[in-house]
Amino acid sequence: MDLLLWRHAEAEEGDNDFERALTGRGEKQARAMARWLQQNLPRHLRIVVSPTVRTQQTAAALDLPFETERRIGPDALSSDLMAAAGWPATRGAVLLVGHQPGLGQLASLLLAGQESEWTIKKGALWWLSRRIREGEPQTVLRTVVSPDFLVGMK
Repeated sequence: MDLLLWRHAEAEEGDNDFERALTGRGEKQARAMARWLQQNLPRHLRIVVSPTVRTQQTAAALDLPFETERRIGPDALSSDLMAAAGWPATRGAVLLVGHQPGLGQLASLLLAGQESEWTIKKGALWWLSRRIREGEPQTVLRTVVSPDFLVGMK
């Protein structure tokens, strides 16, 4: 199984966390990552997106059908994210478009074996794969892509 973790792009500040929209910079980040993803997408991809405006806008840049899942909203736990993705049993690949700290905590759990406060940069993508080697399950970090390097926003 491949699991792609895409944190929403840069969003406006605001009191209503669910209604915060992408900034102009965030829109550029989302488009740049979407272009990269379109060139590198795994086959049999399922896309699951948080219900917030900023995650919906980030995912929409990919211009592919996606499902909205409340349990991967801003307060999602690693267990919520794994359940939404069907990790590790799902065949094919799942792209989760979500939030910190949940995405970082999930990445640390899958890669290091325990939850830690890892940060996934706004608009960035972490691509993980699960495989079996010598009878043992392994999670491998395939790539990390930052939108800043795709659009020259350093």
